[in-house]
Amino acid sequence: MKMQNQKENHLGSLAVAKQIEQKHQENLQRLKNFRLLDDDFLTKCFEGDTAGIELVLQIVLERPDLKVLDVRTQVFVENLLNRSVRLDILATDSTGAKLNVEVQRSDKGAGRKRARYNASMMDANLLKKGEGFEQLPETWVIFITENDVIGKGLPLYPVERCFLGTGEKFEDGSHILFVNGAYRGDTPIGRLMHDFSCTDPADMYYRTLAERVKFFKESKEGIEIMCRAMEDMIKQSMIDVAKKMLEDGTITLEKIAEFVGLSVDEVREIKIEQKL
Repeated sequence: MKMQNQKENHLGSLAVAKQIEQKHQENLQRLKNFRLLDDDFLTKCFEGDTAGIELVLQIVLERPDLKVLDVRTQVFVENLLNRSVRLDILATDSTGAKLNVEVQRSDKGAGRKRARYNASMMDANLLKKGEGFEQLPETWVIFITENDVIGKGLPLYPVERCFLGTGEKFEDGSHILFVNGAYRGDTPIGRLMHDFSCTDPADMYYRTLAERVKFFKESKEGIEIMCRAMEDMIKQSMIDVAKKMLEDGTITLEKIAEFVGLSVDEVREIKIEQKL
């Protein structure tokens, strides 16, 4: 009997090990196909990487002298009463300007009113109590889209407020820019958009970006970081599904746990957090 139990435990361990290895191989294949146009991969590549985002901003803003002092990714901007936002990238340049960079593969995700909302949420969190409105820093909301969402065939679509009667700029320090990720050409922006679409760093023009992508795709350390990040993303997506199922109110905790691959205790904790 003891030998039988040992054999069953051994077979069970082999099955678990096989599942783990299969999952790892699936993650490696997903990683191989990632591009900078995939926002989860983009935010990981630019996390703490001022040189990379500095290069991107110098090209899309056509300002070769721009210097980035700080960059943060997945920045949660909270609105206690209404909808909050999570910014892909938030950078600060040497003038104090705040630059939000978003990558969108879906045309719907790059709506004009979303750009407006991102800008308003940034503004609402940039002044401390007692500070004058003139201290509000310059802001940029930059959408890099996989397709030409504006549809005019141009590489860049800068958006500025202006006086309709004269065409003069309003100069309130707020800027929106749409970058056409489908644009190609022998220009800095054309080469940059080519690099954003590459899966192989060896095919990229810009060494700064290529080395960062190569680190996460080919080095042991980088691959481990990305695999952990992918596991976290998968779990978060399952948590989001669990939340929607809990909102239904008719599905048991046990059924939700079975469907999303979480434990009943984890689902129960999500339910408690929702109530709070």
